[in-house]
Amino acid sequence: MRFFIVDVFAEAKYQGNPLGVFVVERDVETSEMQRIARELHFSECTFVTPGLRDGGFDVRIFTPDMEVPFAGHPTLGTAFVIRELLGWSDASRITLNLGVGQIPVTFENGKLTMEQKQPSFGPLIEDRDSIANILGVDDLDERFPIEVVSTGLPSVIVPMMNIDAVRRCRINHGLYARFLESTAKAAILVFAPHEDVRVRVFVDDEGFFEDPATGSANGNLAAWLLRHRYFGKSELAYRVEQGFEMGRPSRLDVEASESGGVYRIRVGGQVVSIAAGTWE
Repeated sequence: MRFFIVDVFAEAKYQGNPLGVFVVERDVETSEMQRIARELHFSECTFVTPGLRDGGFDVRIFTPDMEVPFAGHPTLGTAFVIRELLGWSDASRITLNLGVGQIPVTFENGKLTMEQKQPSFGPLIEDRDSIANILGVDDLDERFPIEVVSTGLPSVIVPMMNIDAVRRCRINHGLYARFLESTAKAAILVFAPHEDVRVRVFVDDEGFFEDPATGSANGNLAAWLLRHRYFGKSELAYRVEQGFEMGRPSRLDVEASESGGVYRIRVGGQVVSIAAGTWE
C-alpha cells in the first residue's frame, strides 16, 4: 500500500500531531489494519479508499489499540492527503465518510477546517477530588462543572484556575484506569485561558498518555464553553495551544456558536507533509 505521513495542527515540520494515511487499493482485513496501526504506533492512522460513496471518501481510523469512529487530526490530515498529495479532488470542500457519519472539510488560505457533529453532554463528575487526584493538582476552577462532552469521541472537560496548573498536571495512571472502568471511558481535557486557551489532553491508549493535538476533544471543549457561557458569549473564535509540554507545539483554530440549543463547531489548522512511501 502507498502511505503518507503528515503533521496536523502544525505550522512547521515536527510540530503538531503525526498521522499515517494508507491508500487501500486491495482487500485489507480489519485485523491487518490494526496490526499496521500498532506497527506505525502513532496516536492514530487512517485507511482511505479511492472513489466516492454518497459524495464522500470512505475513511477508517485506528489507534494502536482499536478502531475509533471519529478523531480530529486524522480527519484533517486525511483530507489533506486526498486533495493535496493524491489529487483525488480539487474542490475547496470535501467530505469524509467516518464511523460517526459524514464530516465535511473545507480548504481555505492554507488552512483546513472541519465541522463537528452536534454535542452530547453528561454525565457531570461530582467527585472533584477524584479528578484532582488523577491530575496531581488541586487548582481546579470550582466555578464551573466537570462534565463529559462528546461530538463523536468523549472527553472529560476539566477547567483549571490558570496555565501554571495546566502545566503541573501529572497523571496518576492507576487512578485514571479505575476512573475509566467505573465512571467514564473518555479522555481528560484540562484547560485554562492564556493568551488564547492552553489545553492538555490525556488519553489511555497503549503507549500514549498525552495527545499533542486533539481536534475532537477541542470541539468538545468548544461545546462546553458555550453551554456554560464560560466567556459570557454564545459565539466564540479563539486559538488553542496544545502539545507544548510534550515538545510538539500545536495550534488549533476554533470557531463555535450556539443558538436555541443548536451548536456549530468548527476546528481547523494547518497540515505539513513529512514523508511518502510504500508499506511492504
